[in-house]
Amino acid sequence: MLYTPIKFRNVELKNRWVMSPMCMYSCENGLANDFHFVHYVSRAQGGTGLIILEATGVEPRGRITNHCMGIWTDEQAEKLQKIVEFVHSHSESKIGIQLAHSGRKGSTWNNVQIPVEEGWETVAPSSIPYHPKERIPHALTLEEVKEQVQHFKLAARRAAAAGFDVIEIHAAHGYLIHQFLSPLSNIRTDEYGGNFENRIRFLLEVVDAVNEELDENIALFVRISGTEYAENGWNVDDSVTLSKILKQHKVDLVDVSSGGNIHGAKIEVRAGYQVPFASKVRNEAEAETGAVGLITTTEQAEEILQKGEADLIFIAREILRNPYKAVQGSFEMDEDCFFPHQYLRAKIST
Repeated sequence: MLYTPIKFRNVELKNRWVMSPMCMYSCENGLANDFHFVHYVSRAQGGTGLIILEATGVEPRGRITNHCMGIWTDEQAEKLQKIVEFVHSHSESKIGIQLAHSGRKGSTWNNVQIPVEEGWETVAPSSIPYHPKERIPHALTLEEVKEQVQHFKLAARRAAAAGFDVIEIHAAHGYLIHQFLSPLSNIRTDEYGGNFENRIRFLLEVVDAVNEELDENIALFVRISGTEYAENGWNVDDSVTLSKILKQHKVDLVDVSSGGNIHGAKIEVRAGYQVPFASKVRNEAEAETGAVGLITTTEQAEEILQKGEADLIFIAREILRNPYKAVQGSFEMDEDCFFPHQYLRAKIST
């Protein structure tokens, strides 16, 4: 199944390997540069079915660090378009971008919050810091929440114009949208807080606004944290319920990760430790899902698909170690996969 095509709207992926979005902390003023070109294009040359660019801030305060990527200006989008055009011209890969806002987890470096003079005032649904020693974030007003929805909408417009095939909304890992979802970080008393329906409202408004900028030639994914590993927090049953609703709002795939919102949460990390969350969402919400989290071998990835636990395999650290993971996996399985014609002399399976 790894080398069986799959289609989302009119976007056909040649195989099920996905380069998971990973921050590179290598931008100045949010602008992609030569490093990013080489970094992403090399994975396309390696046969990856879908490449998703790192968390990309929809406004300056949406970055995690001063060196994170952005798409709040046309200049930033133009830099990204060069990567998109090369991938389309010189590979069979599709390419996506993850639109993100860090919320209270922004203005950091090396996972430590930097002074506001060097960074910025962080924002959140409620005035609760991620770590007790961090600055109290500014609680967004109703008007400011609506402004954030527009930031995502305009970012999607730029991404669509740049030619991306997939847009993924980052609603996981304790960043702004996840902060709204969780009752532990969202204690608002207006229409964006309180019960489940209110806490998911911001995400749904973002999804609807982004969809207004898309057509059938651009697919929409949403990354969520299947659970946040905390009592009375967001859990996998919430994720199933949310995923059913996301389907109704034209979300094509739910990318299921976990954690990130509660400092000090205890997580038992092991090979494929997040796959059960993707499986539960897929089978109970009847939604197409992506599995991610310490998936390192071709055999492991194929087994996940064969067991019906996910539809796509997102790999992160492994594809940093090996940009040619997809094509090498095709050698192992004696399957067809894109391989640059310049390298055909090396296309052997033994």
